[in-house]
Amino acid sequence: MPAELPDDPAALAEALRPALLRVARRLRQEAARAGLSALDVLLLVEIKRQPGVGVSDLAEAEQMSRPAMSTHIKRLEAAGWINRLSHASDGRRSGFTITPAGQAALAETRRLRNDWLAARLSRLNPAERQALAAATVPLLALVEAQP
Repeated sequence: MPAELPDDPAALAEALRPALLRVARRLRQEAARAGLSALDVLLLVEIKRQPGVGVSDLAEAEQMSRPAMSTHIKRLEAAGWINRLSHASDGRRSGFTITPAGQAALAETRRLRNDWLAARLSRLNPAERQALAAATVPLLALVEAQP
């Protein structure tokens, strides 16, 4: 990468975008080997992180309609990856928890993704691996920054 890229956000974005998209695509493919879509993983992680979260909150977080989210949730339930819980004070509402099968599916996805990534990282020289290690903090800052 040319030395001038870090000072020019547009040029850095143009250089990083294809690499990030290709890596993300390969990681999604590894998740698919475990039987999960990218959205499945995201929803299972969120339900694991927030037991009892409901369809409305999940739909809002993913910026999708409640009916579309309900369809995804029903599929996760049918697969046995989540359970529905009745809301303590409002019988019309329910939340979700992840099941042991859902936990296992997430663990398998994580293992497949990590194995794929570790195999690729092992092909890099130590300086390249160090550069990637140094990039983890700013890359996470990109996705955690508010719009």
